[in-house]
Amino acid sequence: MFDYQFLIEVLVGGLLSGVMYSLVAIGFVLIYKTSGVLNFAQGAMLLFAALTFVSLVERGTPFALALLATLAIMVALGITIERTVLRPLINQPPITLFMATLGLSYVIEGAAQLLWGTQVHGLDIGVSDIPFDIGGVFISRFDLFAAAVAGSLVALFTLFFRYTRTGLAFRAVADDQFAALAVGLRLPRVWAAVWTAAGIVALVAGLLWGARLGVQFSLSLVVLKALPVLVLGGFDSITGAIVGGLLIGAIEKLAEVYVGPFFGGGIEAWAAYVVALALLLVRPSGLFGQKLVERV
Repeated sequence: MFDYQFLIEVLVGGLLSGVMYSLVAIGFVLIYKTSGVLNFAQGAMLLFAALTFVSLVERGTPFALALLATLAIMVALGITIERTVLRPLINQPPITLFMATLGLSYVIEGAAQLLWGTQVHGLDIGVSDIPFDIGGVFISRFDLFAAAVAGSLVALFTLFFRYTRTGLAFRAVADDQFAALAVGLRLPRVWAAVWTAAGIVALVAGLLWGARLGVQFSLSLVVLKALPVLVLGGFDSITGAIVGGLLIGAIEKLAEVYVGPFFGGGIEAWAAYVVALALLLVRPSGLFGQKLVERV
């Protein structure tokens, strides 16, 4: 007899894991939507944020003060990247911008190593990973906390981009950069704000992923988890990043539990890429991405 209760438990666990993927993907979308840059340095920014925070805490800095200091550092890092790396490369081919962010990721990782060392750190944010029972379904407390934090962050960004002048400018630049320039918007200022937002997302994602996996240099590879999310949801859609993360998380867990035994297990690591590749063949722009229309 099929165990539907276990199915629900696996599905809920996958959806909550998908929220963590969405957090990383949102950092990509914010940059790509406004400037067309695939920011491969997002993983290094995530690592730098987590490593900075845990190193400050280990040196005796109070939790709240370490959080504020790391937030200020990530804001400064985002603005510095925009002004020193991306602004001089305006109007360059996309491959040039991509290679710049790829090189930037190694620079950030090297800076983190010089500043804080290479040892592995444990990160305790005060939330246990002990599951609790809801109607016979066991759900991780940490996963629920991460989902709540991610949901709150998305809600704050939604309010910011919808009801503030900077947010409206962001939406205008995302829709049409040339039209935004025509009405007097200063693109460098908007891009600086977006890179600041990406730094904040990296901080939140870095703390959550660091608490789960430990703060180590392999943490920067979390960006690989975001790639199928972006392909599925669309590179220029925040809604797509959220929905894509939920779908990828659920697909990974369900595939591992119900399909994995037929292949000897271990398919969770690549099942999402199979789904993403299949979608690329049918809908290259993703479920929520904007279709590119070129006139010839």
